Amino acid sequence: MCKEGQKTSLSDDVRAFCLRNYVQPARVNNEIGFFIRSGDVHRAMGLSNQMPQVCSAIGSDIFEKEANVKRVYIEGPVNGARTIFVFLLNAAVCGE
Repeated sequence: MCKEGQKTSLSDDVRAFCLRNYVQPARVNNEIGFFIRSGDVHRAMGLSNQMPQVCSAIGSDIFEKEANVKRVYIEGPVNGARTIFVFLLNAAVCGE
C-alpha cells in the first residue's frame, strides 16, 4: 500500500477497485468465493487500452495477498476483456 501523499500506480488502483467492489461485498454476504471479469473492471474504471495492466493486477500474487483470497481458476484469453478470474475467500480455503 502507498503512504499518504504518494501517487498510486494503475495496478494499485485496479486492486483497490477490486477490493471495494468484489472482495468486500463477497465477505459481507458470507460468500465462499467470487469472480472478476477483467472487461467489467476496465469499463467501470473508465480505462482505455489498459486491458493487459488490468489482467496483470487482478492475476497478481500481490492482489491475492492484499485481498486475503486464493485464485483458483482463470478462464479466457490471457489479457482480454473476457478473462475471468475465480477466487475463494481464504476462510473458505482454510475451512474456517
